[in-house]
Amino acid sequence: MPHDVRTPYWVKHAVFYQVFPDRFARSGQVALQPSGLEPWDTPPTVHGYKGGDLYGVVDRLDHLQDLGVTAIYLNPVFASGSNHRYHTHDYFTVDPMLGGNEALRALLDAAHARGMKLILDGVFNHASRGFLPFHDLLENGPASPYRDWFHVHGFPLGAYGEGDGTARYDAWWSLPALPKLNTDTPQVREYLLRVAEHWLRFGADGWRLDVPNEIDDDAFWREFRSRCRAVNPEAYLVGEIWEDATRWLQGDQFDAVMNYPITKAILGFAAATIDDDEVAKCGYKVLAHQTAEGFAVAVRAELDRHPRAIVEAQLNLLGSHDTPRVARVVGGDAAAVHLAALLQFTLPGAPCVYYGDEIGLDGGHDPACREAMPWGRTGTWDAARLATFRDLIALRHAHPALRTGDLEVTYAHHGVVAYRRRLGEDDLLVVANQRDEEMHARVPVAGLAAGVRTPLFGTAAVDVADGTVHVRVPGRAGVVVGL
Repeated sequence: MPHDVRTPYWVKHAVFYQVFPDRFARSGQVALQPSGLEPWDTPPTVHGYKGGDLYGVVDRLDHLQDLGVTAIYLNPVFASGSNHRYHTHDYFTVDPMLGGNEALRALLDAAHARGMKLILDGVFNHASRGFLPFHDLLENGPASPYRDWFHVHGFPLGAYGEGDGTARYDAWWSLPALPKLNTDTPQVREYLLRVAEHWLRFGADGWRLDVPNEIDDDAFWREFRSRCRAVNPEAYLVGEIWEDATRWLQGDQFDAVMNYPITKAILGFAAATIDDDEVAKCGYKVLAHQTAEGFAVAVRAELDRHPRAIVEAQLNLLGSHDTPRVARVVGGDAAAVHLAALLQFTLPGAPCVYYGDEIGLDGGHDPACREAMPWGRTGTWDAARLATFRDLIALRHAHPALRTGDLEVTYAHHGVVAYRRRLGEDDLLVVANQRDEEMHARVPVAGLAAGVRTPLFGTAAVDVADGTVHVRVPGRAGVVVGL
């Protein structure tokens, strides 16, 4: 049975925005920026750097605030030899290319001054060949005092083509650049726990945890939670787990996960066309089309799987740095993106916007989904997309029912799904139509006064009569109606 489940109060009311630091914004304030940066507006590459930095994020907080964002999720910021910084060299130092510790201090202060939270990306399953303990192991072999910090099976290690080039240590997905840390070693556990505590004391509001299921040790994550909560009782701990995460969501480990099951249900319902080739390249593997009935069942299953406090804290997303962009998944169909966004912002859980999705960026799997934000080309931005995201975020902020209200699926037939979100007097009906043609949904809702209703979002003819809400929803569109 789940423990007494408590998640941070602020999360259920938050709208997140994911920033990939190297690709978001250059500030011009990093004095010793390397000279070999790629031009900002050229297509991204696997290994190239664009030179975005954390002062650049500070410079663009107006955009986030105007959008309605109240929390930022930063991809890794610690010293690393990769543009994505999942190859950690030093867990206690922000990468100099990003502006160093001083730039993170500036970003935290600026975000907090605007009432925004900020969570960091914790890569604790594996480090890099440049991580000092592993470098010591490379230099000193069996004599290294750090041998038990990793899963070593023999020497030479084979990390840089030594011997026959075979890596004789465990690495993430067998990539030699990412040696797996041995968290069975007490010193490794303590080191990582102190990293977590340090940056919370520095001011971070939580951790997004990279592949935490690959540290297959519930006791470690229970201690991680306990130590983090002792520093900040409202620290948000969200894991990257793509499938059923029930094991980790019992109230004693994580507050939430990146909610890919809901992502897949939303995209499966909203998409008329799915780019199967792009989908197959990422963790989705397969993305199945969903009928209205199937979508309702999938959503209900996820809501019933976890305690309510967990459900309301789940990180709901339409894509991330690990997936093709939502626009690419749905074959460039703008209506599908707008329909997916409607569902994302009206279901329980904290919605998260991947940078650039709100302006219509359309890239395939890595590296194409990690392009530079086109600040200098605002004329290319999708104004309708931006307006839709802004309006949906404002609607969510305006209506507590969309954040912490009950959810009841009231209709799921003929390509149309309707669900009611209700919290006291705040009572809303969300209706989404996946078909090309206008559909007339007759949604039973007893006890309502008869009369015409004007949608709070979207365009539709809405009338209440005889305990039924009659909604004529345009094709490939959705509405939110105040009851």
